[in-house]
Amino acid sequence: MYTDIHALLAVLFIVGGLVALAWSADRFVDGAAGVARWLGISPFIIGMVIIGFGTCAPEFFVSLFSGVSGHASLSLGNAYGSCIFNIAGILGVSALVAPLVVRPTLSFVGGSLLSVISVVSYLVLRDGALQYADSWLLLGLFFVLMPLYCWYDQRKKSEGDEDGTDASSSKAVANWRMAFDLVIGLAVMVGASHLLVWGSVDVARALGVSELVIGLTIVAIGTSVPELATAVVAARKGESELVLGNIVGSNLFNMLCVVGTAGAASGEGIAGFSKLVVSRDLPLMLLASLSVIAFGANWRRPRENGRVSRLDGAIWILAFIAYLAVAVYQEILNNG
Repeated sequence: MYTDIHALLAVLFIVGGLVALAWSADRFVDGAAGVARWLGISPFIIGMVIIGFGTCAPEFFVSLFSGVSGHASLSLGNAYGSCIFNIAGILGVSALVAPLVVRPTLSFVGGSLLSVISVVSYLVLRDGALQYADSWLLLGLFFVLMPLYCWYDQRKKSEGDEDGTDASSSKAVANWRMAFDLVIGLAVMVGASHLLVWGSVDVARALGVSELVIGLTIVAIGTSVPELATAVVAARKGESELVLGNIVGSNLFNMLCVVGTAGAASGEGIAGFSKLVVSRDLPLMLLASLSVIAFGANWRRPRENGRVSRLDGAIWILAFIAYLAVAVYQEILNNG
């Protein structure tokens, strides 16, 4: 998908992408929070559906084109690597910026849902191939589970069982301005992330890095930059629900829709990917999903909001760094 470009152009793509992301993320978060309050729906659902899916556009197209063109390891490495980075990296950094308030529907229901899907992903990939039928199974689960989860979260919000976000904290801006900020922010973030990934992949190729490692690290992290930019800005503004909805929505979209579409579009499923996807990456994805429950739940009063502390965020970040170190070490062994 990413063709070779001149080294100077690659550097310009990286720098320009970072600058554009910093500008667009602030506009996007303000617009998303305003639209949620304007429509009277949960900011969590805005984060999960609009932000989560919108910022997953880079992962979707990278995995889709990689899978169809026969680059199986890059396709799956990008999808699952992004999921791991979303929790251990993005939530970790967000919690360091400001502790996150977690509603029970996220910690218990959302964390459990991500954990179950991680197990399903392991079961369909353990034979070393994503079959065509399995691809449609993942897509079917996506189109059933997503509406159900959104309906459940909004119902709990409407019942007043859980605390929401104070609407008085939003900026008094016109409805058209909020919608404009949402759309233009998303468009610029997606485009900027594409440039950032393109430049990073070109540099990695020049250094002789393998396809799986590129998928798990540079492409996975690079295509998650919109989520990272959105989450950091949202955490700084105290919009915890946008942060958490963003991550839950992104991971559901990646594990079910992105992987499922890549396998279905190929016509034959996906085969020939590295065994490390099953033996290393998916088990870690399960542990990361379970950690959302462990860190986010209020274990003393389960019906009340929990809180992800800065210490929890630091643990996530250290775990992700250790994961990257293991991936690089295994790459050196395999090439040695």
